[in-house]
Amino acid sequence: MTEKTLARIIGLILAGCVTSPAFSQVQDDDQLLIRVTEGQSAEAARLSEAALAPEPVSRLDSAPSVSLSRLGGRGLDPVIRGQGQERVDVLLDGMRVEGACPNRMDPPTSRLSSALPQVLEVRTSNQTLRWGPIAGGQIVATTAAPTFADGNRTTGHLTLGGSDNGEGRLVNGSAAVGDRDNYVRLSAGYEEAEDYEDGDGNEVRSAFENTEGRLDGAWTADNGFYVKGMVSRQEERDVKYASGMDAPKTDTDMYRLELGAPVASGGWKLMAWQADVDHVMDNFSLREPPMKMGMPMKMQTLSETRTRGARLVLDQTIDYTKNIAVGVDVESNTWDATLYNGTDLTNQASFLWPDVERDRVGVFAEAFHRIRVNMRLGAGIRYDRVVMDANRADETFTMKPDAMPMSPASIYENVYGVTDTKATDDNISGFMTGEWRVSPMNTLELTASHSVRFPGVNERYVAKGTAWVGNPDLETEKHHKLELSLAGQNDGWHWRPAVWIDEVDDFVLRYEPAPDVIRYRNIDARLLGVEGELGWSNGTWSATGKLASVRGTNNDSDQPLPRIPPVQYIQTLGWHHMGHTVQAEWMLARRQDRIDEESGLDPGPSPGYGVFSLNGSHPLMDYLTVSWAVDNVFDKTWAPHVSREDLFTGEAYRVNEPGRTFRVALTARW
Repeated sequence: MTEKTLARIIGLILAGCVTSPAFSQVQDDDQLLIRVTEGQSAEAARLSEAALAPEPVSRLDSAPSVSLSRLGGRGLDPVIRGQGQERVDVLLDGMRVEGACPNRMDPPTSRLSSALPQVLEVRTSNQTLRWGPIAGGQIVATTAAPTFADGNRTTGHLTLGGSDNGEGRLVNGSAAVGDRDNYVRLSAGYEEAEDYEDGDGNEVRSAFENTEGRLDGAWTADNGFYVKGMVSRQEERDVKYASGMDAPKTDTDMYRLELGAPVASGGWKLMAWQADVDHVMDNFSLREPPMKMGMPMKMQTLSETRTRGARLVLDQTIDYTKNIAVGVDVESNTWDATLYNGTDLTNQASFLWPDVERDRVGVFAEAFHRIRVNMRLGAGIRYDRVVMDANRADETFTMKPDAMPMSPASIYENVYGVTDTKATDDNISGFMTGEWRVSPMNTLELTASHSVRFPGVNERYVAKGTAWVGNPDLETEKHHKLELSLAGQNDGWHWRPAVWIDEVDDFVLRYEPAPDVIRYRNIDARLLGVEGELGWSNGTWSATGKLASVRGTNNDSDQPLPRIPPVQYIQTLGWHHMGHTVQAEWMLARRQDRIDEESGLDPGPSPGYGVFSLNGSHPLMDYLTVSWAVDNVFDKTWAPHVSREDLFTGEAYRVNEPGRTFRVALTARW
């Protein structure tokens, strides 16, 4: 499918939906049983929590099923239940945004706003297909709409903060005018930090500078028809990483338009978005390049990604007990990345991404039925057609100015025997779920799903000479998941044990047949997991313990899968009184020695660790709050087991987390 064809489809969807308000009727949104969070107000987002996070996605480390792989001070890459990178889908207010760095210096989570608080939700099983099937996990970020106090037509906030380890400084704020249904809001933020020190006092390359600005607004008619829009700009500068290259410049522009209205016993919603990311990485702007024969070996990669998408969803409720959703979405992505070297950086040394284009069209339908007061069943099905190709696969490059020319197409053929770079996937995914209230205190939930994931741009098309080569002939991953959980609460206690299994056909495995040589192939794999949560609260004191364990196995070789986190446990103890909050957190991880030595992704076994942290928030007056945190109180030297690999050496390594760090932020609201 060409970009022009996709644009016509998006245009037809827009044209058809704009005429729908003439047939719509006012309907109370509270009657909808399917809850979605795109662009809706979320009171749970707290400015104090967001202000203290060293990076927005770092707030997810309070969930033991989530691990964060660090490359520097920014760009934390989440791993959910032992699966990361292309297996973790990230949605920002309903938009799917891709990174622009082949080495994942800028994973999609680095697009999360630091200026506006966002609710972060982690989804691990398919209970809706409107955003696509879940392979490893989904991170859904929802920006809260402005909240206007009674009689006030303006609202906003201003936050000033900093940290001692790395000399971090931040300022962000927002200002909105209007009311709940009609408003305009402007927000902006600036943050910078120097290199931090780990627990041993060693300096870790992690300095960065981040600037962002956003304008959003909404308008609602008397009949319920609404229009919401957003435009944002993010600029990252001089970002240092522990790998062989840094990122002196990354620019991200995002645009979003949403239309919707009540219709019959429900409503429709249309969203269209665009995200453009331009990225530069090199080995000389922020460090001294390596020398060879008395000459600096400079390298620079210029890369970009473009995302265009639209999604139309219709929700309907029948007899207050059944709700149905149907929808269609289209998306077009392009990736292009060229590595330059030589004394004047004019030699094209590799087409890391040879102008890869991916077009996707998906349709879904799902329904939920409350059979009895204590029983609810649901099911859904989704079809996706995905077409990928590398437009510059036949163009040649030379790894050195005097070397023989080669092309990505010739490399794919020599390495894998593949002569056709075009890949077409017809994917069918589905789920069935049931919820039974087995007693006044306990609810049993069972979900079975079949999710198909198409390989990512690196897995299929990366071409760093003959060293790191994607495989255009990869099959799609088929995840067969089953999850059983029991959630309950009584007398201030709450609990939720869960067990799950994920049988994967054609799992995409990255492996190293020789040192510094990276390849991809399909295998069969199995992931098993156990999770548990037990908590108690009396309104003033609270305590919660969370446990997660996952075991991954390569069924073809009966060996462990790489990058599987160890058993992790998090214990919190909190005190809350008259707006004051103090919380202690103890994060524990067992030693991980079940690794895949042949993949090159596990640098070796990792030791266990225990990290203790404190944080608090205190109202100074009605509109002023001070928040503080002491991370890693006992100044431990530690790193999560999940690792990162170097783009140019292929070696995996772990980056130590910051040592003891004191953070403080002052937030004014009006």
